[in-house]
Amino acid sequence: MNIPESLYWRNNELYLLDQRLLPAQEEYIRQSGIEDVWCSINTLAVRGAPAIGIAAAYGSLTGLHKNFSLSAEDFGNKYISQAEYLITSRPTAVNLSYTLNIMINVCRKSVADSAEKLYTELEAQASALHNEDIEMNRMIGVYGAELISNGCRILTHCNAGAMASTGIGTALAPVYTAHKKGIKLSVYADETRPLLQGARITVWELMKAGVETTLVCDNMAADLMSRGMVDLVIVGCDRVAANGDTANKIGTHTLAVTARHFGIPFYIAAPSSSIDQKTVNGAGIIIEQRAQEEVTAFGVCITAPDGVKVYNPSFDVTPNSLITGFITEKGRITPPYDFSGGV
Repeated sequence: MNIPESLYWRNNELYLLDQRLLPAQEEYIRQSGIEDVWCSINTLAVRGAPAIGIAAAYGSLTGLHKNFSLSAEDFGNKYISQAEYLITSRPTAVNLSYTLNIMINVCRKSVADSAEKLYTELEAQASALHNEDIEMNRMIGVYGAELISNGCRILTHCNAGAMASTGIGTALAPVYTAHKKGIKLSVYADETRPLLQGARITVWELMKAGVETTLVCDNMAADLMSRGMVDLVIVGCDRVAANGDTANKIGTHTLAVTARHFGIPFYIAAPSSSIDQKTVNGAGIIIEQRAQEEVTAFGVCITAPDGVKVYNPSFDVTPNSLITGFITEKGRITPPYDFSGGV
C-alpha cells in the first residue's frame, strides 16, 4: 500500500506522523523529550489504540540513551518513572497501559549489570511489540476478509487503519486484504465528529490504497442502511471488557443500534491487546472527556456561540448484545462472549 508509516524508531529517537495535519500535510515530528511524547499522545498527533501502545513503548525510552553513566538500578528507576508518566496521557485505550506494563515488567525483572544493557533489553522489547502489532494486523485482515465478497459495501467509523496501528490496521485490515485479493468492494467512511478522523484520515488512507470510498456525514448511516446500501459494518475499538462490551470512538454505539434495527452484521476488529480481562463490563471502562473547543470550533473557525455548555466524550460503549462478532488475530469470535480467560 502507498500509505506512510504512522511512526518509526531510528537512532534512539521516535518519529510520529503528525495526524493532526492530515490530509493537508504529511510531516513527521521528532520526539525530543518524554513530555513531547506525552503531549503527542494526549493531543492526538498519534492516535488509535494499537499505534498509541507502540508509540508509548518506544517513547518511554526517549532521551534515556544519554543516561548510560547511571547505575543499572538508577537507570531502571528513571525508566519506570517515564513509563508510568506516559500511562497518564490517555485513559481509555487499554493498549497504552498494556504495552507499558510489559515494558515495566521487563525492566523490573532484568538482571542487566549496566544502564546500556538494560536499555538494549527495553529497546528489543519495544521492537518485539512493534512486530507483534504488525502481525496481529495481518491476521485480523486474513480472518476479516472471509466476511467480504464481491460487491460488498462496508461502513466504518473513525479511523482504524494503518494510521491507528503500525501495520494495516484493525477495521481496515479486512478491507485492505480483500482488496489485495482482487475482491471488488466499496467503503462508506463516516466523517467522525468532532475531529473528523474519518474524513481526514480514513478517506485519505483508502484513497491512497486505491479502495473505492465514499465519505458520509455521521448522521447519514440510517439513511444508507434503510436504502439497502450497506452490507457490513466493521469498526475498531479502544478497549473490550471481559463480557464483550466495547469502547470505541463516540458514535459507534449509534451505528450498532442502527445496524441491529436493519439486520446488518456489526463487527469489532480488535487485537487481543485491546481486551481488558480485568474490566468486567462496559460500566467499568473510563471514558475520556475532551476539551469543549473540539466541539465549538474547528481550527480557527468558530462553530458554536461563546459560552455554550459542551459535552464531549471521546468514546462510547457498545453493549455486547449489539455486536455480531469480533475479528481478532486468532480468528472470529461470536456470542456468547467471555474474555475473562483470554481470547
